[in-house]
Amino acid sequence: MPHFIIECSRDILQQRTPDEIMDTVYTAADSTGLFTPNDIKVRLQPYEYFRLGNEKKNFLHVFGYIMEGRNTEQKAELSKKICKELTALFAEISFLSVNINEFEQATYSNKALIHPENVEQNRHFGL
Repeated sequence: MPHFIIECSRDILQQRTPDEIMDTVYTAADSTGLFTPNDIKVRLQPYEYFRLGNEKKNFLHVFGYIMEGRNTEQKAELSKKICKELTALFAEISFLSVNINEFEQATYSNKALIHPENVEQNRHFGL
């Protein structure tokens, strides 16, 4: 945790490599100090088919999913930091945006949490 899913038009990958884009998001998230670096996960999904408003030809959007517990100011700063760093990479992009959503801890589960030996319910158990 957290997860950052980058969705973009395929042509974005002609301007920057997937690693450059993912590294930018990773570094921006890490720089906030909100997360343990080893917990940050970033994925990228390019789209060949999409529809945008008039005069817009490409896009990049980051969906951030983080565990609840950060305040609105921290989430806003995270969103702005990622957006700022990506804007520096893609000055001519038609549409660039970021939003941050929270996982509810009570309803979140992962492999570590269901492990029978994890009696303390540590979501990092065995990792």
